[in-house]
Amino acid sequence: MPHTASRYLAEGPRVGIRPYTYEDGAEFIARARESKDLHQPWLFPPTTDAAYAGYAGRLIEDRSKAGFLVCEKAGEPEGAIAGFININNIVEGGFQCGALGYGAFAHAAGRGLMREAMGLVVDHAFGPMRLHRLEINVQPGNTASIALARGAGFRLEGFSPDMIYIDGAWRDHERWAITAEMRTAR
Repeated sequence: MPHTASRYLAEGPRVGIRPYTYEDGAEFIARARESKDLHQPWLFPPTTDAAYAGYAGRLIEDRSKAGFLVCEKAGEPEGAIAGFININNIVEGGFQCGALGYGAFAHAAGRGLMREAMGLVVDHAFGPMRLHRLEINVQPGNTASIALARGAGFRLEGFSPDMIYIDGAWRDHERWAITAEMRTAR
């Protein structure tokens, strides 16, 4: 039987990660709409065709960003989008750093899929992408996001008042980070 290459950049037992495509719009939008209560007030993924096209376009075309869809390897349908993890503000040169943003969709929340995917993205960032440091900025009340960062080995590095403008106001954020050396020491 001939070997078929995986459609994923990396995969674990239950999920694979792959880049966004414009063709993912309908599924992504439907999942984002179903997940509004889970996401807000923390994040606001696109819920219209035009918003998704702009959002995906930036992740596909901008070299300072890398977007990964988290896809279930089993279930109906196979390959269903369970969430997303994006690396934004990638700086090369001496810095070799990026900032993570992520979200699970409601049907996948609480099942450990994002934890598995976070490990895959971190390994991909420190491997093929050759980054040295990843950062996560999270609002202090977002306990699920903080648990994901902590579970992936990120350390709390500080607190930034009024850091990011979200939903009409400047919001405080905790700063979490991991380096390639921290990851290999685990």
